[in-house]
Amino acid sequence: MPPPPTLVTGAAGGVGAVGRTVVEELRRRELPVRAMVHREDERADALRTTGAEVVVGDLTRAPDVVRALDGCGRMYFGMSVSAKYLEATVTTAAAAREYARLDALVNMSQMTVSQMDLTSTSESTQQRQQWLAEQALNWSGLPVTHIRPTIFMENPMFQVFAYASIAEEGTIRLPFGAARTNPVAARDVAAVVTEILVDPTSHIGRIYHLTGPASVDMTTMAQEFADALGRPVSYVDVSYEAWVDHDLRALGLPDHLFDHLATMARLHARNRYDRMTDDIETITGRPPTGVGEFVHEHLGMFTPQSV
Repeated sequence: MPPPPTLVTGAAGGVGAVGRTVVEELRRRELPVRAMVHREDERADALRTTGAEVVVGDLTRAPDVVRALDGCGRMYFGMSVSAKYLEATVTTAAAAREYARLDALVNMSQMTVSQMDLTSTSESTQQRQQWLAEQALNWSGLPVTHIRPTIFMENPMFQVFAYASIAEEGTIRLPFGAARTNPVAARDVAAVVTEILVDPTSHIGRIYHLTGPASVDMTTMAQEFADALGRPVSYVDVSYEAWVDHDLRALGLPDHLFDHLATMARLHARNRYDRMTDDIETITGRPPTGVGEFVHEHLGMFTPQSV
C-alpha cells in the first residue's frame, strides 16, 4: 500500500515559497502530496504538474481544513503573514485533533518567538499570534515539530529594499544600525521541513532554529554582496522613522503586514536577529546558503531594471 499523502498548506507560495518547494521535494521522492491553495490560478496548475493533488480552501474554515486533511498522514502548516493567522492555526489544530490521524505536523513559526513570553509587548501582532499559535498546537496534543527560521533572505526587508537598492545604486538602505543579522534562504528551510516530513520520528516535540551561516552587521554583509557581485556595495544606515514613513509606507501594505515589517526593522536594530545555529546542517547534511551562493543563484534580483 502507498503511504497516505502529506498535506502541505500555503503551497502556492508566499515569501520564499517554502510550501511550494516542499511539495516539489516530496514529489521528487515520489511521495504522495496534497497541496492546499487559497485559489485556483496558474500556481495551482504548476503544482499539479508535479503530480500533487491540489485542493482549494481557506484555513480559517473548518470544513475546508477537514476536507483537505481527509486521509492524510502528515502535515506541513505554513501561512503567509495574516491578521487571521491565529484563527487559522487553531482551526487547523482542532480539525486535525478531531478528524485526522496524523503522525507528524510540522509548523512554520519564526525565531522571534523564542525570545517572547506571555507578557512581552515589543513584538508585532503577527509575532504575538505566532507565539500563541505555538501554545495552541502544544496544547492540542498533536505530534508537532516547530520550525523557527530567522528572517528569510527573500523577505521584503531584503528583496524589496536591499536588493533593489543594490541593483540601482550599490547601497543597502536599512535602519539596522550596527546590529547583526543572519538571514536564512527559504530553500534551506524547505529542505529541513522535507527531511522531517519524510522521517519524523526523532523530530516530534522538537523545536529547530534555522539561520544562515554567519551573523554579521550590515557593513560586513554589504561587503559580502560586493564580493559576490564584483562591484562596490555599501551600507547606508537610514533613520528608522524616515524608513517607515517614506520607504515602507510607499508600498501601500495592509496595516497588519505594515506593522509586522516595521516591527522587524525595529527589532533588528535592537539585535534581536543576532542568532546562529547549526540545525540546518544537522538535519540536511549540508551547510546553509551564504550570501555569495544566494547572489549567484538570483542574479536577476541584483540587475538594474534599465539593463
